[in-house]
Amino acid sequence: MPKFILDDKEIEFTQGQTIIEAAKQHGIDIPYFCWHPSLSVSGNCRMCLVEVEKMPKLVIACSTIAAEGMVVHSQSQKTIEARNAVMEFFLINHPLDCPICDEAGECKLQDYAYQHSVGESRFVEEKVHKDKRVPLGPLVMFDAERCISCSRCIRFCDEIAKDPELTFIKRGDRVTIVTYPGEELDNPYSLNTTDICPVGALTNRDFRFQARVWDMSDTKSICIGCSRGCNSEIWVRNNEVLRLTPRYNEDVNSYWMCDHGRVNTYKFINAEDRVKGPFIRKEGNLIQVSWEEAYSQTASKLKSFNKDEIAFIASPFATCEDNYVFKKFAQSIIGSKHLDFMRHVDPNFGDDILRKNDTTPNTLGCELLGISPNKSGLNLEGIFNGIKQKKIKAAYIIEDDLITVNPELENIFTELDLLIVHSTNFNRTTSIADVVFPSATYAEKNGTFVNFQGRVQRIRPAVASIDVDRAVDGLSLSRLDKFGTKYDSWAEKNKRDAKSSWKILTSLSAFFNNKFKFNLTEDVFDEISKNIKAFNKLDYDVIGEKGILLENINKEQSIKV
Repeated sequence: MPKFILDDKEIEFTQGQTIIEAAKQHGIDIPYFCWHPSLSVSGNCRMCLVEVEKMPKLVIACSTIAAEGMVVHSQSQKTIEARNAVMEFFLINHPLDCPICDEAGECKLQDYAYQHSVGESRFVEEKVHKDKRVPLGPLVMFDAERCISCSRCIRFCDEIAKDPELTFIKRGDRVTIVTYPGEELDNPYSLNTTDICPVGALTNRDFRFQARVWDMSDTKSICIGCSRGCNSEIWVRNNEVLRLTPRYNEDVNSYWMCDHGRVNTYKFINAEDRVKGPFIRKEGNLIQVSWEEAYSQTASKLKSFNKDEIAFIASPFATCEDNYVFKKFAQSIIGSKHLDFMRHVDPNFGDDILRKNDTTPNTLGCELLGISPNKSGLNLEGIFNGIKQKKIKAAYIIEDDLITVNPELENIFTELDLLIVHSTNFNRTTSIADVVFPSATYAEKNGTFVNFQGRVQRIRPAVASIDVDRAVDGLSLSRLDKFGTKYDSWAEKNKRDAKSSWKILTSLSAFFNNKFKFNLTEDVFDEISKNIKAFNKLDYDVIGEKGILLENINKEQSIKV
């Protein structure tokens, strides 16, 4: 491979790479504002100026192609002086209001002002004042005074979202960003502009002034909005999820995430309608009971039916671990042959960027686990018909609000003698259930999902429920303490007593004198890896932070999903 010298260090590069790309590949930081690895080069901020020997003047690293034998200096006196001058130019009209800026702690201008500024300004005239708090769209707010005209947001809309909505108007120090006449920034990926804005000019209206970045913990997770499974970060303060942001994974979602995944997939976690303990219907009303009573009553009710009278409906919203134990409970504890799950497909949701029509995170995982009826068992449609014909008298559903999806099912399920539901929140399905168990949300447990590509990916607990996995690496109680949440006092105060579905089923199995031997989520996955061909030789360490593509699967199946 060709090589060039950067700051007295010889580094390799590939033909066509720019200086900044080669430097980044080798962990060498060259400051920049306007450059982004997934956007075209605009070269207008000049922050990435470097000195190249035998060139008459400084060049910008973002657009200068690396060449064999080139000698580059990114820390020479000439380069540092140029950067200081660029920073002074930016700060002439930029408001010095970091203490009240929503971007503080995540702002490149703030960081570079400390690294490449003299600490005081020679500019004594009044700064140019521009419009503040301008709503560009339903989710994005614009503060023109803070904008440095890097054009990242404009290029994102043009090149990634494929929906040109923003442009520059005016010139010089009066230049600003506006939407085109009759347009607003409302494409399905608009909030990515707030991520890539290097300053506090574009902010998330859903998150504005909710918390400082240093007041929150962040946990690596997966978006549950569709079968893409975008890698995400869950940001938490005082045990409450405040925002979701994309996590880079070039094989899944690159740097991006859709607005639906950011805004609509976390608010139920801390909602008032959370199921905060087990409930049993008594005299027509759901009454909260102890776990012991819930297990005992549920087991007793299930034992009163013939195994062929009980149907089990799994969920593509539940993890592989939850669905696996659910299947095991249905087949080895109850002996039922009737097992299936509902597929959720919205033909109007998907696009050519990230979003998929399958609006669940684990459809392929359910299929790979064999969530389907035995040869003589009933599929989902057969279960519904069996209820109508009084052949199915009891149903067990986990983590899926079937009635909200299909309101006609309410008349069918009311025909049951027993309906058991695992749910994170009260909903239309729980409203007619006889037993409701509180299941943990994806932000409160460990587990895995398999996306439409056949990539198995991890989720980790970001917030605590009373029954959080204390032993796993995903949630450190000492870390919770750091961010102002004492675990025990929080649990006592909030009373959100929820468990992973596999834990509920493991405890319930003991009332059938055949308790499963699972203590941690890892124990469940270890059994999956031994018994399910597609997961052979996998463990959580192998899956890692970026997930791993399953090899032993039918590729046509993954494409179909």
